[in-house]
Amino acid sequence: MAKSSKSFSCTECGAKHSKWSGRCDACGAWNSIVEDKGISAGPPSKSLGARRGSSVELTDLATQETPPPRAQSGIVELDRVLGGGLVPSSAILVGGDPGIGKSTLLLQAAAHFAKSGLKTIYVSGEEASAQVRMRAQRLGLADAPVKLAAETNLRDILTTLEAERPQLAIIDSIQTMWADNVESAPGSVSQVRAAAHELTSFAKRRGVAVILVGHVTKEGQIAGPRVVEHMVDTVLYFEGERGHQFRILRAVKNRFGPADEIGVFEMTGGGLAEVTNPSALFLSERGQPSPGSVVFAGIEGTRPVLVELQALVAPSPHSQARRTVVGWDSGRLAMILAVLEARCGIPFAGLDVYLNVAGGMKISEPAADLAVAAAILSAREDAALPAETVVFGEISLSGALRPASQTENRLKEAQKLGFTSAIAPRGGKAVGATGITLNTMSDLTGFVGEIFGAG
Repeated sequence: MAKSSKSFSCTECGAKHSKWSGRCDACGAWNSIVEDKGISAGPPSKSLGARRGSSVELTDLATQETPPPRAQSGIVELDRVLGGGLVPSSAILVGGDPGIGKSTLLLQAAAHFAKSGLKTIYVSGEEASAQVRMRAQRLGLADAPVKLAAETNLRDILTTLEAERPQLAIIDSIQTMWADNVESAPGSVSQVRAAAHELTSFAKRRGVAVILVGHVTKEGQIAGPRVVEHMVDTVLYFEGERGHQFRILRAVKNRFGPADEIGVFEMTGGGLAEVTNPSALFLSERGQPSPGSVVFAGIEGTRPVLVELQALVAPSPHSQARRTVVGWDSGRLAMILAVLEARCGIPFAGLDVYLNVAGGMKISEPAADLAVAAAILSAREDAALPAETVVFGEISLSGALRPASQTENRLKEAQKLGFTSAIAPRGGKAVGATGITLNTMSDLTGFVGEIFGAG
């Protein structure tokens, strides 16, 4: 007896099953398992290889092709993150926390693109057209030639886009789209996957740039299957704290430009304003030097950014000391504390340690290790570092200091903002960096002994 070639999957979590059942074993959802439709329209016994396809054109690596044309939005920070502008036929996914300003940013971008000559359609599945118009009036964009629609039916949206033939389509959001050929509720894994596939295919087929807005989970990841991030050309995250006015637009994937590039915005009453010098803005509220405050010279994408790291070390009233981090990796903080204790003999037992990156900035590069160690030691010893000093460098588990990349760019940015000295690992290339005193060290023990007189 021939074995059945049918396959089934869960519309809620995407888990695969060999046969239909009423309940998914992976996520526990009821009546969510449906049969997968194969690519072949014939009977199951007719394999795909039996149908002869067309020959595919092959080229070599030396083939010269003109770079894709780019449309400038006029928003310099957005164009920077996109790699130089908007590429036709590209699919872009923008994610961020609720209320962070995704719709505001995209409405401003839509208005700028429309004013520059691109035919733009903004489709909202979460708000009525009147609500979008009210936001546009508040932002002073009511005169922009942007076409609006409030719809969630994917078939109707695609039919409208086919008829209108825009150059840019913004879908807000992908989780609200509903495909009538998928048997699940809007926002489920199957619906999000189907909607993203149809919109991305439309972008490639018709030469239309499509921007999709995506919700994020509690962990900060874009909700839905990870395959959506693989489908699109660019994935952008809009980050920031509601209590701060700064917003960071970060590219985590970009097929048309550098990844990890950032654009900095400031939330104002008139919408999002560009920040051309983020280092000066992040350090604008920094007062007199105080214990636990250290300026870190970092690199975000291709631009150097100076931010303030703040640390507090206090006796713990609890049996287990707290380790609280905002804007940095908590696991890396634990590693730094372990190296300080094991290699330098500085104990942190019974002490609460708090670390904060000022301005709502999030740092991920290892070059912040030395600045974090300096901030913690400064808070523990109640000794402030000089106000005109920046710190950067990576710490290894052996206590050695490893040089950071782009040392020269970091020092130039520090010099531009009036800093006169820097502490960095030995071996970094700082060719051409003049006017700033560079104090290099080879290990963490020497750093602690020279700067804080301990170790």
